[in-house]
Order: sequence, then C-alpha cells, then structure tokens
Amino acid sequence: MRINVGTPDRIARIVIGAVLVLLPFVSGMALFANPVWLWASVIVGVVLIVTALVRFCPLYAILGLSTCKVPSR
Repeated sequence: MRINVGTPDRIARIVIGAVLVLLPFVSGMALFANPVWLWASVIVGVVLIVTALVRFCPLYAILGLSTCKVPSR
C-alpha cells in the first residue's frame, strides 16, 4: 500500500468524518430518523476517518491520484 493521502487531505477527512459520525446522534435532524440515512452517515464518516489514519485511499489508487507531496531527488 502506497501512501496517497497528504496532510491537508487527512485533516479534512478526520474533521468531515467526525462530523458525519456525530451529526445523526447530536443534531436531532428529522433526516436521521430514517435508519438508512443514519447508518449511511456513520459508515461514510468511519470510512473517511480510517482512510485518514492509514493514509491510503483505495479510490485514489484506482484513479491514480495522490495528495502527498512527491519527495525531490
């Protein structure tokens, strides 16, 4: 597994992931009364947090993208 998630991307993923995990439980929004939206939000949030922690995004690998700075040689 090659690292393909850079630091700014990691920070954004952690923040957005935490918001998506917590939002259904603390917001009281009617949207999250439906279990489909509740679990979709939690699953997407967890995936974002995990990809930030391991610094690897499978979708980036498939598309050939990387947000890491390339070390100069």
